[in-house]
Amino acid sequence: MIHESSFWVVIPAAGSGQRYGNQLAKQYLMLHGKTILEHSIDLFIHKKGLYKVILALAKDDPHFSNLSIANHRKVQVVVGGESRAESVLNGLKGLQSIAKPLDWVLVHDAVRPCLHQNDLHLLMQSVQDDHVGGILATPVADTIKSLSSNSILHTVPRDNLCHALTPQMFRYGILFDALQHCLENKIAVTDESSSVEHIGLKPKVVFAQYPNPKLTLARDLSMIAHLLALKHQEEVLA
Repeated sequence: MIHESSFWVVIPAAGSGQRYGNQLAKQYLMLHGKTILEHSIDLFIHKKGLYKVILALAKDDPHFSNLSIANHRKVQVVVGGESRAESVLNGLKGLQSIAKPLDWVLVHDAVRPCLHQNDLHLLMQSVQDDHVGGILATPVADTIKSLSSNSILHTVPRDNLCHALTPQMFRYGILFDALQHCLENKIAVTDESSSVEHIGLKPKVVFAQYPNPKLTLARDLSMIAHLLALKHQEEVLA
């Protein structure tokens, strides 16, 4: 039975991973016996209270149907779009018949497989009484420089700056309207929070307590493999 303010998950996975520099889309790289995408989906399908994972894939994706997780009862596939915003909106449209405006949607990167369950729980607990939603983030620790043609223009004060992570968790109706607004007005956004900010709302920030890197460049792979190994060891010893 689905209760009031249900929780749903959308994972945009229609990208080709061009910045990674590999012919195989990076979400299908293998680590510890599973694809990175499987690791990312696993974060949610066993979480109590999360009812469905909507996966937005490229129309011609040749890989996902061959994975065992493709047949999981909680996983539903929709066709993604040209941009992240389009893919997430398509995922939300896949929930239209069952999700309510005040339900919660957690959007997570397909190539961010190291999310710790404690941080997932922290986000859900910290945001669930908010009227808008919020994101996982980490404070900026390094000195930030503004550049022009590889020369430093000035140093950017890092006070009150943070790195946005995922999941990002918003009310279904708010996120749907925000993404639709940005797409209709040709406003480019790189995360869900940006779209919500564009309609005048202020998402909450919840600081992550554990590493949660995204596979963007080839050099990230060894760190993610190491973190997944530590995470597996922690689960075995729990």
